[in-house]
Amino acid sequence: MQCARAWGPLRPLLTTRSLLRAWSRGRLDLSGIYPPIATPFTAEQDVDYQQLEQNLLKHAKIPFKGLVVQGSNGEYPYLTEEERVEVVRAVRRSLPEGKLLMAGSGCESTRATVELTGKMAAAGADAVLVVTPCFYKGKMDGRALIHHFTKVADSSPVPVVLYSVPANTGLELPLEAVVELSQHPNILGLKDSGGDITRMGLIVHKTKAQDFQVLAGSAGFLMAAYCVGAVGGVCALANVLGQELCDLERLCQSGRWEEARLLQQRLIEPNAAVTRKLGVPALKRAMEWFGFHGGACRSPLQPLTEAETQQLRKDFSTNGWL
Repeated sequence: MQCARAWGPLRPLLTTRSLLRAWSRGRLDLSGIYPPIATPFTAEQDVDYQQLEQNLLKHAKIPFKGLVVQGSNGEYPYLTEEERVEVVRAVRRSLPEGKLLMAGSGCESTRATVELTGKMAAAGADAVLVVTPCFYKGKMDGRALIHHFTKVADSSPVPVVLYSVPANTGLELPLEAVVELSQHPNILGLKDSGGDITRMGLIVHKTKAQDFQVLAGSAGFLMAAYCVGAVGGVCALANVLGQELCDLERLCQSGRWEEARLLQQRLIEPNAAVTRKLGVPALKRAMEWFGFHGGACRSPLQPLTEAETQQLRKDFSTNGWL
């Protein structure tokens, strides 16, 4: 009951439903594919909940394990806390029964992360995805990060998934810190977006006694991640080619490695285009091509230039997707 005592101040934020979900479910199985969903905006840059719901209806037809809401592709740094929670609440209302909702609750301070984690649980999150704080990255060593994530996990009424995304934060969660944090009963796993397969395999190896679950943070190395023991992926490209990523998961799990290799190779270039090369504006443009509502990003992110749009189309068309 250590967790219950720690989040006592947050108790008014938690609904009866979220409490029952947190206590009765036991250890969640994260295995599967998750799109970190985009946040659509109106012309006035307000959250467009109607378009969000229409996207969710399309996602519901794809065999995802669940959705990640308010991750990097949801432009969470540009949303207010109230908007972040309301988006999670809206997704929970539309999400089919049995699908997991993982909500991004990471903030720069431990205190703010604890508070937002409680609000995300109250809004219906089954688990929270907590990114490494990074503004003072020079001081975010293993000691500071272990302290941060331990405090959040002690207080969280739902399981915590660590999130390492060095391309955005300039900070990688140290392997030794991951291994120590894996022993916390309320820390379920890690979304690793760094792309270092050796590191990922070592994390799986060193945490197997804790039943720690590793998720690949990008479609570009999903097959390789499965090879070294990852259980699934949180992949930006799943917003566009969701069925294909679920097919890749199925091929890997059934040992059909030659078919998996051919499919993985065709996903590398479009994935790179909507992540490290062109980012969220490219992801939203590609979503439009595939029948989803992407639209504009919230300022200061800018739309693609014509040259970037042509490059994006080439990356998809030369691999047979357009």
